[in-house]
Amino acid sequence: MRVVIVIPARFGSTRLPGKPLLDILGKPMIRHVYERARAVRGADAVIVATDDHRVAAAVRAFGGDAMLTSADHVSGTDRIAELLPFIDADLIVNLQGDEPMIRPADIEMLIAGMADDAGAQVGTLCHAIAAQEAGDANTVKTVLNDRGDALYFSRAAIPYARDAAPGLVYLKHIGIYAYRRGLLEGYSRMPPSALEQTEKLEQLRLLSAGIRIRIWQIAPTGPGVDTAAGLQEVRRLMAAAAGATHTPEKMGAEAGPAAEGSLKDVRLIITDVDGVMTDGGLYWNEHGECQKRFHVRDGLGILLLQACGVQVAVLSGRDSATLRRRVADLGIRIAAFGVRDKAVTCRSLMAQAGVMPKDTVFIGDDSIDLPAFEACGLSFTTADAAPYIKDRATHVLATRGGAGALRELADAVLLAQGKAHVYTTSTGLLSVLP
Repeated sequence: MRVVIVIPARFGSTRLPGKPLLDILGKPMIRHVYERARAVRGADAVIVATDDHRVAAAVRAFGGDAMLTSADHVSGTDRIAELLPFIDADLIVNLQGDEPMIRPADIEMLIAGMADDAGAQVGTLCHAIAAQEAGDANTVKTVLNDRGDALYFSRAAIPYARDAAPGLVYLKHIGIYAYRRGLLEGYSRMPPSALEQTEKLEQLRLLSAGIRIRIWQIAPTGPGVDTAAGLQEVRRLMAAAAGATHTPEKMGAEAGPAAEGSLKDVRLIITDVDGVMTDGGLYWNEHGECQKRFHVRDGLGILLLQACGVQVAVLSGRDSATLRRRVADLGIRIAAFGVRDKAVTCRSLMAQAGVMPKDTVFIGDDSIDLPAFEACGLSFTTADAAPYIKDRATHVLATRGGAGALRELADAVLLAQGKAHVYTTSTGLLSVLP
């Protein structure tokens, strides 16, 4: 299945004219979206579809691909449909150009979901939000049936709670779609529906035509840019991420104790194994040997960190030949196994690496890791850690243990240190690969 990500970027936004070129951390917003799209595994190409020469020129200036379209389209999907004859793809991902905080892993989840569900013609994403945010008309909400298909999308707070509903969950729709080529070929021939024109939501054209929209839920992510206030909030959050303060983009819970240090200064990452690099499961083969399941994305993250001058050390309360072999395969030279006192061991690992606590990050997921949290300047935990562990960490990741949590941290460190090109571009990657 050939996958192409297309980013519709209209210059003449009603609320924010010139929105694709608005500055965020020294880059136009469209570049942030493009770079995150380029980091998506399984995407064969990324194209910006725009109605304005200024946007196209800006994209080409940073090495991206851009195609010009008519200025008359009423939706981003209509804009993409115009370019369909020039796009070689079976699955087209519509990533809206005002989502600079979208996570590549979430786009990968959408692509994988469409690959697994052959009957789905359209897919998209959502995540849970608080009731207060549900009342904002700029936040699009959705409700699902028991199969995970969209029942409706609205700017209103849906569902409406007539009586007290303590367990009620509101779901925010994220501005991304995946379309089968055949569906997209017929999209522009569908007349805009009354619901679409009323709510100004392009996906309602599909629901009105009886087309099923499959939705996958993800962890809360950063907001899109819909208003001037939203732009300021995104700038604040992304600046905080670059400086290692707590943000929804990279962390899914409230911040814990005050951090001593910054991601841009990190020189050593010390990681636990079980529950961080693995899913915490223990598996025995027919010979009675214990085996663990590691995530391959963490391995590349470690390679990229070390190639960019950030050392990685492993600290584990367990010890086995299998574990030592995996650590050696990852090229990690600083490690401690069978550890009881993780604070003492962290200080020893820092001494071996020649760094101070303020330059060190520890990532763990359970009570045994709390002493290490206190020994290091920054502490991260996984999305599936217990609430009392999240309370003690300075940051909480959006990824579960064993699902690429260490890679999420690696990407955040490299981004903060101005080295995101090593994981967002092919030339950058090739420049550091051995």
